[in-house]
Amino acid sequence: MSTVRTIAALREALLPSRRAGRTIGLVPTMGSLHDGHLSLLAAARAACDIVVVSLFVNPRQFDDAADLAAYPRDEARDAQVAADAGADLLFAPAAGELYPAAFATTVSVRGVAEPLEGAHRGAAHFDGVATVVTKLLNAAGPDVAYFGAKDAQQVAVVRRLVTDLAIPVRIEAVATVRESDGLALSSRNARLVPGDRQRAPAVHAALTAAQAAVDAGEREPAAVVAAGRAAMAGLDVEPEYLALVDPTTFAPVAALEGEILAVVAATVGGVRLIDNRTLKRESMTHAANDAQEQDPPRHGDRLRPALRRFDHRRPRAPGGG
Repeated sequence: MSTVRTIAALREALLPSRRAGRTIGLVPTMGSLHDGHLSLLAAARAACDIVVVSLFVNPRQFDDAADLAAYPRDEARDAQVAADAGADLLFAPAAGELYPAAFATTVSVRGVAEPLEGAHRGAAHFDGVATVVTKLLNAAGPDVAYFGAKDAQQVAVVRRLVTDLAIPVRIEAVATVRESDGLALSSRNARLVPGDRQRAPAVHAALTAAQAAVDAGEREPAAVVAAGRAAMAGLDVEPEYLALVDPTTFAPVAALEGEILAVVAATVGGVRLIDNRTLKRESMTHAANDAQEQDPPRHGDRLRPALRRFDHRRPRAPGGG
């Protein structure tokens, strides 16, 4: 695996493959690679001839300076993990490469970016996401870009922007990888102290309870949400939001009809956690969904030897988000 740090070097490195008609896959990350990232890399490696991993902690998408300061960074470790996972190229730019002194452009997505994460983290969050993703897509020119399904609203925002701006790339969302107790993998999990780690599965418990309410015949969205809140309360966690939304627009649903996404966010011990689950209503679909939820990709299922050699948990940093 080669490492490049400028857009010009990235384009030059990819030019021979592009001319040869090889398929290029991009896995954008902010580092602190874990099994969730490895699932993205595995999907890219299986489908693409060339796999590019970007490593950039994007300051423009953090609404909390303490959260940005606490975000774990270890480029040497991440580079080794990416290489052992089969990446061909690591793009690790400095902030000044993506945001030079004269940089004066912001990409803003309206509608889908405004509720939930947009409301709680502020408009600047998804403006930062949309701007850096647009820049990465333009820099690498991939055929496919891979994102984690855990960040469902982010995926919806990215899909909206590539459609609206006619960027020729396919966006793939890869299934969430979870710990054995259901907690979705996140770089932030390393900052959970033991007591808070025991409470953190409340986020996933809310989604499981919401599906259980639907399975039991509940058809009122408010009652389904109430079931999820009750599950969280049992672990002494209060959600920032718990909502049933349309998975494309992220508008709240008035009835349990069609495809519905349950989304949740909560702060546990200063660490902000998010998760989501598609709710199924038909009995035959219930069984398939339950099987998937009972045996999702687990932490360690896709671990390659390189990741086993590195302890990706970090000591708790001051601050949180």
